[in-house]
Amino acid sequence: MTNAGPGQPSSVGTSPHALRTAARVIAAGGVVAYPTEAVYGLGCDPLDANAVRRILAIKQRGEDKGLILIAADFDALRPFVEILDDERMAEISSTWPGPNTWLLPARPDTPRWLTGTFDTLAVRVTGHAGAADLCRAWANFGCGALVSTSANLSGRPPVRTALHVRLQLHDAPDLIVAGPCGRHPRPSTIRDGRSGRLLRG
Repeated sequence: MTNAGPGQPSSVGTSPHALRTAARVIAAGGVVAYPTEAVYGLGCDPLDANAVRRILAIKQRGEDKGLILIAADFDALRPFVEILDDERMAEISSTWPGPNTWLLPARPDTPRWLTGTFDTLAVRVTGHAGAADLCRAWANFGCGALVSTSANLSGRPPVRTALHVRLQLHDAPDLIVAGPCGRHPRPSTIRDGRSGRLLRG
């Protein structure tokens, strides 16, 4: 583990030991930054209301917009969403793992700090190897699904390096998983699972 100095978050790499360290930070209610398919994301335990609200405070973003959950496989996302019919799920599953986020109906007990004002939840089986490995490490401590929202202040451009996370977010998050983002030029597409309609390209 490395530290950038007073007031700066520590960082770890992507070795199994480092990812276990990151998972322990998440389990303790912490916030981590980590690379995804296109940009750095901020993540925490989606069932920890305080950690989720801390991410929203870091980003200066309202709770009404909802958040994305990622996982290494769909099983970790099932407790949060309702399953659609076979045809719709076949189309959705064909895009995973990959940079494709889908809005699925949220289960009635899915926390409102995740869905915001919506009856859906945005979910993705990530195609980024490092993010997937982080989710697997986290599954040894918690639910295996991870909040994933871009590691930038609301309204500012997303960032693609650990250095730019530090420069923009200063003393947050608690830990940075240092590694390369994927080669996708923009954050994941977002589609409505029920209709297939593209909401963000």
